[in-house]
Amino acid sequence: MAIPAAAAAAYRAAAQISTPAASANIAPADVSGAGSFSDFLSGAVKDSINTVRQGEKAAQAQVTGGANIVDVVNQVNAAELTLDTVVAVRDKVVQAYQSIMNMPI
Repeated sequence: MAIPAAAAAAYRAAAQISTPAASANIAPADVSGAGSFSDFLSGAVKDSINTVRQGEKAAQAQVTGGANIVDVVNQVNAAELTLDTVVAVRDKVVQAYQSIMNMPI
């Protein structure tokens, strides 16, 4: 469950980059021992898919009467947060692409 929180923090940091005053406060990330960006992105997508699947399984288990309602609510909320984060990141990527395509040559 740490990946959605990390993705939300990364999204907030990316949103603050557009603010000139906030960009002075951004410190470089510690990249010692880190893999490539594509590895991080692939892992984040896989974790997101797993979180959504766990939410779906918990909801199905509740329908059949085999799950605690508190656990179901927690897992469905985690799945919803993950989906919201993925959609927000996708929107920022599309916005960046459109911004690049509109730049004069």
